[in-house]
Amino acid sequence: MSASPHVAWSREAQERAGTPLVVLLHGYGSHEQDLMGLVPGLPADFTYASVRAPVKMEFGGYTWFDLDVERLAYSSSAAREAVEALWEWIASVKDQHSSVTLLGFSMGMAMATSLLRSRPEAFAAVVGLSGFAVDPTRGEGLEDYFDDEALAAAKVPFFWGRDQEDPIIPAEHVEYTHGWATKTVKLTKVLYAGAGHAVVPQEISHVGEFLTHTVLNSR
Repeated sequence: MSASPHVAWSREAQERAGTPLVVLLHGYGSHEQDLMGLVPGLPADFTYASVRAPVKMEFGGYTWFDLDVERLAYSSSAAREAVEALWEWIASVKDQHSSVTLLGFSMGMAMATSLLRSRPEAFAAVVGLSGFAVDPTRGEGLEDYFDDEALAAAKVPFFWGRDQEDPIIPAEHVEYTHGWATKTVKLTKVLYAGAGHAVVPQEISHVGEFLTHTVLNSR
């Protein structure tokens, strides 16, 4: 990703200064406009920036890094490079805002949690929807990259929404994510029966309440 990825904004540039920022990170094979559909159901106090992943795929989709979708296998070094490039862009805009929160869907949740774990002090809160956290033991280059000890001390609020019967995310990824989250973040976990691998209206409402409580009301 270059320092200036393609970004869809909820506000014009002159209206963003001093607002809390929520960075939206889409899933595998999607694009930046996908999660912008959530914005009308979320608090208007925030500025929302939906970032397009850097690797172009067929049929107009994008991915943060190459992924074997059958096994959810990936190169740890490629994942780390994608996280670093995304951080480069966030660092270029964060000082314009009162805080930065991450919201990632599916693969975007893997990006959001990896960003949080590499820079625990940088984010006010994180929302993960229908996704997973990266297990650093599954590949090289990540074990020294994450600082879960500092993250546990920071007690960053984390909302995790998913369907127990999600057909996409393997059980071992969910189990790892649950174990990681219960030890390192201030976890709010909600299950949405019937959601599948998607976001349902009740979930959007709960995310809005979470953002209001953890970011707006804590300022």
